[in-house]
Amino acid sequence: MQKATFAMGCFWGSEAVFRQVPGVLSTAVGYSGGWYKDPTYHDVCTGETGHAEVVQVEYDPDKVSYEDLLNTFWEKHDPTTLNRQGPDFGTQYRSAVFYHTEQQKAAAIASKDRLEKSGRFRNKIVTELVPASEFYRAEEYHQQYFEKRGVPHCKT
Repeated sequence: MQKATFAMGCFWGSEAVFRQVPGVLSTAVGYSGGWYKDPTYHDVCTGETGHAEVVQVEYDPDKVSYEDLLNTFWEKHDPTTLNRQGPDFGTQYRSAVFYHTEQQKAAAIASKDRLEKSGRFRNKIVTELVPASEFYRAEEYHQQYFEKRGVPHCKT
């Protein structure tokens, strides 16, 4: 089992997307990339903790590759909008890949470079590629948010 951590806007939709990927064993939403210890949702929403809303994915690399997870990440959000996804804006909604290993770092850099050269986006990709930092699990009511409300699939 390996971990991958992504920030791509609101973590509810991000989690719903990754829960549908074959080979993903579990997901959790939370906060990473900031300096404030043990943040709450309220703290992060102020934009003053430095954290991003993230989804942490545990996956079986024999069933899904990290590159496939990166492809899902790139496909399911707009990596060209700074601190914004859809109606949500603020640094907590930034686009970021939090890599856990040097292999993940290399794969993230290569996939970002390929995407930039592809011409798929007119604007520059602003996604941060940064080392994984402390992951703070979000409050329980945020976990599997859509499933708890009878919305099994998110259309992000």
